[in-house]
Amino acid sequence: MLVTVQLVEENIAPCANLTDFCKTFIHEMSNLYLFSFLLTGNHDKAERCFISALHECVEETDVVSGWAASLTRLAIIKHAIQMIRPVPDSEDNFPPITASEQNGPLAQIRALGAFERFVFVMSILEGWSEQDCALRLRCSRRDVTIARLLALKSVGNTDADYTAHGEATIAA
Repeated sequence: MLVTVQLVEENIAPCANLTDFCKTFIHEMSNLYLFSFLLTGNHDKAERCFISALHECVEETDVVSGWAASLTRLAIIKHAIQMIRPVPDSEDNFPPITASEQNGPLAQIRALGAFERFVFVMSILEGWSEQDCALRLRCSRRDVTIARLLALKSVGNTDADYTAHGEATIAA
């Protein structure tokens, strides 16, 4: 005798809608713009990146509503990569830093080359693994490791005890 079993999921998570993304962008606007700015190193590009990510998120319909903030940050990274195209060992045109920004907390991050800046923001500030950074940036894991170490050294973190994600120790 065959018995038909019907499984019903009672706790289906609701999908994000336009309101969820608007709330994320409104509540996190300053942080998301700063995130975009750190990646692009330029106010005009940061604004374009931010707006492009907003448009992409508004069009997204198949996302669990609790993931709206994560998707937004991922969209900003995606658009910043498309805009800047960071690659290891490239001759970067460093973004100009105004006199008022030279001593600011972001000056050291902005002074990094594009690739090192992306690796710093993605791996150190966002906590991505080397493998995830390498996949998104389309480079080797070794390139990410070297860029992260160079970025940490440039930003001033030369503490010998510092271990990023338990993977590499920086020598002073």
